[in-house]
Amino acid sequence: MQSFSSSLGQMRSVWQAGPECQPFVVAGSGTSAMEMAVTNLVESGDRVVVANSGYFSDRMATMLRRRGADVVQVLAWPGEVPDLEQVSSALAEAPTKALFATHVDTSTGVRVDAEALCAVAREHGALSVFDGVCATGAERFDMGAWGADCYLTASQKALGLPAGLALMVASPAALDARDALTSPPPMSLDWQEWRPIMKSYEALQPSYFSTPATTLIPALDVSLQEVLSEGIAARFDLHARVAGAFRAAWEVLGLSLLPVSSDIAANTLSALRYPDGVDSRLVLAIKERGVVVAGGLHPELKTRYFRVGHMGHVLTQPHQLERTLHAVADGLADCGYRADKLGALRAFRSRV
Repeated sequence: MQSFSSSLGQMRSVWQAGPECQPFVVAGSGTSAMEMAVTNLVESGDRVVVANSGYFSDRMATMLRRRGADVVQVLAWPGEVPDLEQVSSALAEAPTKALFATHVDTSTGVRVDAEALCAVAREHGALSVFDGVCATGAERFDMGAWGADCYLTASQKALGLPAGLALMVASPAALDARDALTSPPPMSLDWQEWRPIMKSYEALQPSYFSTPATTLIPALDVSLQEVLSEGIAARFDLHARVAGAFRAAWEVLGLSLLPVSSDIAANTLSALRYPDGVDSRLVLAIKERGVVVAGGLHPELKTRYFRVGHMGHVLTQPHQLERTLHAVADGLADCGYRADKLGALRAFRSRV
């Protein structure tokens, strides 16, 4: 119980949320966290806007439609971000319950300007809700200062746990929105069921609604302690610095990012286009060197790019990061593509 209590308090610090905000720790995946946010904030007939930056924004829109919401999407071509003025215009067209966005879309490697989206949502009286699965604890996010209403994630990305926990923090306005629903969420996802349990755990008092993921809670406590011991600002800076070093190395290797500019490229992963003459066989060639990368995920471009994750504790182990560069460069060579591995390593070391 001590680990659960400690984790809830530390989540507020990592999310940079105020004491009035409510953290939730529930057994489940990032998709479960997304569904929890959708069903507690929105019901049939509510108008919502989705700033769509990729595959997981598509998933969010689908969930919202299944909940019966009137979904308006502001779309972007894969590798770009939704235009902020178009988002503002969409919010202004009619009363809107909430703005939903994916902070970093894992499918495209694109990072939206979450601070600006929070501001435009507030301007139009809408809640702001962010999928932070591939961002929390790695990309700059200040829930309190920016006035965000819900920021959700899963345990297996930058927080570095095994998969299995759905995590989020909700603002007072978000909690009020749940209380005002006329159609409640499924019981297993309902904040009204879980909130008193979270409060009891944080107060070190036994309580029960549903069995928590008991083996993962101590790991969450340790992970959050590690993040806070580094300092949240320092951790954001570390991810930005390592991402910049990888970008310098990718350029030497002749690999281009799927995001149209480094300004909107995530610091937690690199989505990289295959160079001419290379295809998805590269992913297998890299795996044969003991490093696992992912193929493309966005349905419109999935055969044209691959993805390399760089987030969490591994960033403190430069030899593992360089091992990844070796594997990518050697994999490219196996595919018949000339790659300047030594030059890439020099570029990486000069920036990290």
